[in-house]
Amino acid sequence: MGGYYTEKLSAERLREVYAIGSPAVQAYLQGEIDFVRERMRPGDRILELGCGYGRVLEALASGGARGAGSAGCAVEDSAPTGSRLWGIDTSLASLKLARRSPGTAGVRLATMDAGRLGLRDGVFDLVACIQNGISSFAIDPLTLMREAVRVTRAGGQVLFSSYAARFWPHRLAWFGAQAARGLLGEIDDQATGDGVIVCKDGFRATTLTPEDFRRLAGALSTLAEIREVADSSLFCILSVD
Repeated sequence: MGGYYTEKLSAERLREVYAIGSPAVQAYLQGEIDFVRERMRPGDRILELGCGYGRVLEALASGGARGAGSAGCAVEDSAPTGSRLWGIDTSLASLKLARRSPGTAGVRLATMDAGRLGLRDGVFDLVACIQNGISSFAIDPLTLMREAVRVTRAGGQVLFSSYAARFWPHRLAWFGAQAARGLLGEIDDQATGDGVIVCKDGFRATTLTPEDFRRLAGALSTLAEIREVADSSLFCILSVD
């Protein structure tokens, strides 16, 4: 499904997805950003996996001092220097849109696969993969977690989020609104349910449960805390040692 976001649901179309969300969806989106911001410390070097058009990075940048690095769209094979905030994505169209935003002027952007990060070990203080990216990147979740932990320094944290079970009615209505606008394919009502949304064009959106997160963290031998946020998000906080 990672290709779906790269080819069909990127840039302006992706921005429309967030714009049409109901008040409950907007509260969910803001709640995730607030949760990440609460864990940011002065001077932290932060990486967002699957940054899209910069929606989250712009909010994080506005909450503190911006880095001095220049924005770009090339894969880096060394530790980031100068920039406080980094974002990677596989959609060049989304990254180009992010570059045009004044709010991301001090953010370093790069085209990169989250499952094969072209970065050295232990260079970030905080790595965030929110908005259910762990389910939507078309990357093995354990591989994704392992790479995120690898590029996080000792004492840092990695944040992954999925949807809380109780948010299902709002999530289903939101995806229905996206389908009605042609952003997604028609929802397959027969195949949709139990936390999984299936569209007739092949789109499939799953979720992770607390047990799923604990199993993945256990496979990495990494300490994990599971938190439900704002009755809408399920966060897995990995502490790197």
